[in-house]
Amino acid sequence: MINIPFLRLVRVHALGAAGDAMITVALAGSLFFSIDPSAARLRVTLYLLLTMAPFAVVGPLIGPALDRFRGGRRPMILAINGGRAFFAFLMISNMDSLLLFPLAFAMLVLQKSYGVAKASMVPLILPKEEQFVGGNARLALVGSVCGFIGAGPALLANLLGGSSWTVGLAMVVYIFAALSCLSLPQGRIVPEPDGDGDEDESKLGGVGIRRAATATGTLRGIVGFTTFLAAFALRGGADDVNLSGVGKAFGAGIRHALQGDVASDASPAWKLGLVAAAMVSGFLIGSLLAPQLRDRIREEVIIAAALVALFVVGVVAAWGGGYGSTLLLALGVGITASAGKLSFDSIVQRDAEGANHGRAFAVFETRFQTFWVLGALIPVVIPMPARAGFILIAIAAAAAAVFFWLRPTLGGPSTQADRFGPATNQGHQPQQA
Repeated sequence: MINIPFLRLVRVHALGAAGDAMITVALAGSLFFSIDPSAARLRVTLYLLLTMAPFAVVGPLIGPALDRFRGGRRPMILAINGGRAFFAFLMISNMDSLLLFPLAFAMLVLQKSYGVAKASMVPLILPKEEQFVGGNARLALVGSVCGFIGAGPALLANLLGGSSWTVGLAMVVYIFAALSCLSLPQGRIVPEPDGDGDEDESKLGGVGIRRAATATGTLRGIVGFTTFLAAFALRGGADDVNLSGVGKAFGAGIRHALQGDVASDASPAWKLGLVAAAMVSGFLIGSLLAPQLRDRIREEVIIAAALVALFVVGVVAAWGGGYGSTLLLALGVGITASAGKLSFDSIVQRDAEGANHGRAFAVFETRFQTFWVLGALIPVVIPMPARAGFILIAIAAAAAAVFFWLRPTLGGPSTQADRFGPATNQGHQPQQA
């Protein structure tokens, strides 16, 4: 049976993803969306900290606003897409002015806000909790494909008329996305959020959600770590960090013990491109694999299996070393991080109170971005051989797997629901249009 409300959400998501890709093409040379791996480590650090800025708005403001909005989820998604179109319109005439930066920041805030609103909408339109992982995966795949498709006309517009034409094209796409929101179900939540907007995690879910968040955050941190570990390992060239004295001797000793690195001097740019492609391919494979796994095992088991699998891949990569191991690790990180994140979203949609879905996703997305930045900062601040990084990834995955499995026991008496989540969600009913 075809779920018409979900297909309507897919349509809105497809248009939004295409518009985001067009904005990315238009701003490809700006500080918000590009970073040169050969840049000084201080500049890269500042860039990473800048990526946290939108979540300072989304976490404390957008999530609670989404839950408290009496009109339901549909008006919020409509307003977000309308806001994207409005700011894209303002960007058309300001691509070469300083106003570009606050406008681009506003677009980032709306992009993150849409992700929260979309995730909060899914449990209202899918009839069974078993469908949450599959629904999240379909949205992720559609977003990836439509983002790729949207980049094509954006590049053409950029060649013909410059970045202003590209932003104008994105504005039109966002307008269609906003109009498509009118066909979404209302998405109204009857219970009111508790309290005055306090983000106490006890209101956002039980111990199962919190431990799943820690495990998923670890996977997200490993994504950031792997990205910049590979970037600095493959870039070659001089470094701006002073490694004289004890630090240099210590680093040289580690490098000798680990038998070198994945590259010497500068590596061709295509090598880093292949690593990025391997990770993106892993994300797509994870999106395809997660629903198949959910048909057989619960979301919590998928997350645990992802951590164990990443530990194994990390050990294999550390044992082999070299560029091939880097590709293998990037692929494994992409698969496990994607499957883990889709499973976590399903856990929140299943177990968190509907009135707190917006706040929950905003709080946890902020935390995941923090994990990503902290993971990325490690190879930026501490130069290390790639093989040492592979070992750290294996250790982190193993520790997270043990913590994820044992936390209910360490925290006190555990129940079957604590460890594996509730067996059913009989009270869940989809929102009708």
